[in-house]
Amino acid sequence: MKRIYLYLAAMLIVCASQNSYAQLLKTPQLSSTQTIIQDLGLGKITLTYSRPNVKGRKIIGAMEPYGVVWRTGANAATTIKFTDDVTIEGNKVPAGEYGLFSIPDKDEWTIILNKTANQWGAYTYKQSDDFLRFKVKNIIPAELTETLTMQFINVDQTKCELRLRWENSSFSFHISTDVDSKVMANIDDVMNKDKRPYFESALYYYENNKDMVKALEWIRTAEKSDPKSPFYKVWEARILLKMGNKAEALSTAKDGVKFAKEQNDKEYERLNQAVVDQAK
Repeated sequence: MKRIYLYLAAMLIVCASQNSYAQLLKTPQLSSTQTIIQDLGLGKITLTYSRPNVKGRKIIGAMEPYGVVWRTGANAATTIKFTDDVTIEGNKVPAGEYGLFSIPDKDEWTIILNKTANQWGAYTYKQSDDFLRFKVKNIIPAELTETLTMQFINVDQTKCELRLRWENSSFSFHISTDVDSKVMANIDDVMNKDKRPYFESALYYYENNKDMVKALEWIRTAEKSDPKSPFYKVWEARILLKMGNKAEALSTAKDGVKFAKEQNDKEYERLNQAVVDQAK
């Protein structure tokens, strides 16, 4: 027993010594870490992964074998965090942080969201902790991608795709979120308060094809604070144009051009003129 204690004490001394040396020497990571934060709806997606390079090696199907769970990067397992509930390829995913694992194959990938986010590699990965598995098509890009690259593409207010490219393989999957019910409820709530966001509410109605009559009422109410604003005029004219009222849209946009010229505002002169041209 005494020998065991001495051995453990010696190991602690060695580890402490090595750790102190490591703190003295800083070197760049062989696989750099990247964190991407993407706005989606009213929330955010945070993706963190390490980016290995091909370096002339055969990767997918060799170093990362077909049919074997991969950390989807290097070093620590890739993590993805959602501040709001989302839908991924038709599957409901609650807000939270997940480990993003994958299983490559020749024609398709299995994408895995694991409830244990913080893991080193896939060494302690447990399938029993999986929250979601789904399959996506393996896409062979025209050119080799040297550094593992993940990015959000085709992004709009409520949906996006997450794409991975490395070596001669690529895949992507769709992420969406429902914000309309939340925003509409929020608009109804704030419009009953003293400070009412008339412009923001009108803009949301316009962009999402809601009640244009109400949107017009709100933009005109907002406009009362600055009746000669070319900024308000262009949005009023756009709403009128969407309502099919070309004559009034034309007149409003012409006023916007006039006010913009008086204020030497080239940008809103151009924007109002664009509505004039459309209305004509």
